[in-house]
Amino acid sequence: MNFLFLGDIVGRAGRNAITEKLKGLIDQYEIDFVIANGENSAGGYGITEEICNNLFEAGVDVITSGNHIWDQKETMNHIIREKRLLRPMNFMEGTPGRGFEIYEKKGLKVGVMNLMGNVYMKKCEEVFPYIDEKIKKINLKKEIDFLAVDFHAEITSEKQAMGHFLDGKATFVVGTHTHTPTLDYRILEKGTAYQTDAGMCGDYNSVIGMNTDNAILKFLKKKSDRLVPVIKNATITGIKVVADDETGLAKNIEPIMVGGNLK
Repeated sequence: MNFLFLGDIVGRAGRNAITEKLKGLIDQYEIDFVIANGENSAGGYGITEEICNNLFEAGVDVITSGNHIWDQKETMNHIIREKRLLRPMNFMEGTPGRGFEIYEKKGLKVGVMNLMGNVYMKKCEEVFPYIDEKIKKINLKKEIDFLAVDFHAEITSEKQAMGHFLDGKATFVVGTHTHTPTLDYRILEKGTAYQTDAGMCGDYNSVIGMNTDNAILKFLKKKSDRLVPVIKNATITGIKVVADDETGLAKNIEPIMVGGNLK
């Protein structure tokens, strides 16, 4: 099975790029299943029901998220009804929605898991002890055929540790949140494809997708307006993973980078 994972969709520029180009990418790369992180798609802050529906119509199968998932109040109710929208699995018990779900595609069971890190992001359960227990009940080629993991975290070491921790237990583990694509895409020793950060679908002539001038003012500790997404020229970034239907592990991983300011 061929998977396409897209980094954080930031604002209107990112959404428009997905709407205009995703179906062409699906055909070009013979993609069977698309996952996209959508937590910044509503003006940089959260996601709405309308945006979810637009992304599904464009060809996205599952939307993952992170620390901004609740920025739009309507999401609290929508996520209960929409099983294709995930929030971090290790949010505190009782949080609406789900962080892991199984979807059927081409007669195969695709598990998608959304996790959030703890370093500089103290909004959830300690992720490593949490997943150490949960992963015992989610076995490749037993309960599921494939397992895709979006690890929404701040620092590279925590992401890399998660990749190695889940090596051989997941089809692929990819980091999100920092909106900057890393060059360390590879298949780990036990067969799990990995990349520290998938980047973003947004305008890279920015500061992680947001207005440059306002971001600089904030770092200068000067008065500034709220950060808003740049909406000019978006790049779609992510990864394609080719998975083995027999083992559920990865056979190949390659970066996807289309349009905009990155070459």
